[in-house]
Amino acid sequence: MAHLIEVSFKGNRKDFFLWEGDEVPPLKAGVIVDADRGEDLGFVYASGELAEKRNAGTPHGYGAAGTTKKARRLATKAEIQRANELRAQDEDARRRAVERVKANDLVMKLSDAEWQWDQKKLTLYFTAEKRVDFRTLVRELASIFRTRIELKQIGVRDEAKRLDGIGRCGRQYCSSSWLPELRPVNLGVAKDQRLSLNPSQISGACGRLMCCLRYEHEFYVYSRKKFPKEGKILRTKKGEEKVVANDIFRERVTLKAEDGEMRTLDLVELRAEAEAVGAPLTGIAIAPAPTIDEDVIDVELAAAAVEEIVAPISIISPTEEYPVVMAPEPPAPDEAAESSDANRERRPHRRRGRRGGRRNRQGGGRGNNEGEPGEAPPEGES
Repeated sequence: MAHLIEVSFKGNRKDFFLWEGDEVPPLKAGVIVDADRGEDLGFVYASGELAEKRNAGTPHGYGAAGTTKKARRLATKAEIQRANELRAQDEDARRRAVERVKANDLVMKLSDAEWQWDQKKLTLYFTAEKRVDFRTLVRELASIFRTRIELKQIGVRDEAKRLDGIGRCGRQYCSSSWLPELRPVNLGVAKDQRLSLNPSQISGACGRLMCCLRYEHEFYVYSRKKFPKEGKILRTKKGEEKVVANDIFRERVTLKAEDGEMRTLDLVELRAEAEAVGAPLTGIAIAPAPTIDEDVIDVELAAAAVEEIVAPISIISPTEEYPVVMAPEPPAPDEAAESSDANRERRPHRRRGRRGGRRNRQGGGRGNNEGEPGEAPPEGES
């Protein structure tokens, strides 16, 4: 019976393979696996029950369908040494490709390069904001490296995950170390936590909002459901009072009376006062605490997801014809937004002359609509 194993490659790239041997290879062992028209070398990241759970719960997993890729054999020391030498050549390949990008005046950033273990394919990862016509670039790269070239566009979050680094917290990027998937983070998450909205303080190395802003968001949402909304008028033993602020950590509520008097009391006391005067806090219930599926998300061995995937992939060999491959075209603007913008355009201001024009002026001819003097009428015309 084939065993499922998860194999890691350069740049936090991972994939699942079937191992047909009797004994599952140990963790971090080098294995030769099936690759695109060849073989590649990676290291065992997970196996057994953990690999099955991660296959079902991670973005790069295959789910119930399973995978048909196979891990062929354990890698020898010489094969691992060869793979290490290829990793040293990746930066040289990236620099040579960058030179060709500049020579072709292409607005794209080549962030990383990765040789396949058998050197039958070179993958170049790039980021770009607009469409890029890289037909000429692919031809040149195929003739320089004499191998198949794969250009893959990735997002800025995936770029940070692939290149790795140290965050402002002093620790390794979460996307590179343990984060199971790159979920989108919007500004509403920072607003809910009452954080500074200065982009320089809440943005990560990739220039987007930090992934860690989502870690405590569920706690804030869960906690705020227990409190009355700020600005709401409540009936208490002192009459009608307005909710000014909520302290979700100490579970206290600040109220303001009609005469301007402020007071702070515990949430339990507020509930008791509201019930005593016959105006209980309706619609405010204690929500169930958020749960974490530990079977799917393993903190130590969680996989990183692929974000904003990518433009069509161009795979070119020196003997093949070069197809036209372009990055996806940016979405067209909303027609409704265009029409609303057009309706808001102001008409040009039209100056009107004084009533009566210039009839009584000396040497006056017929006045035009703007109150400006016109030409005298020709003879015979009234």
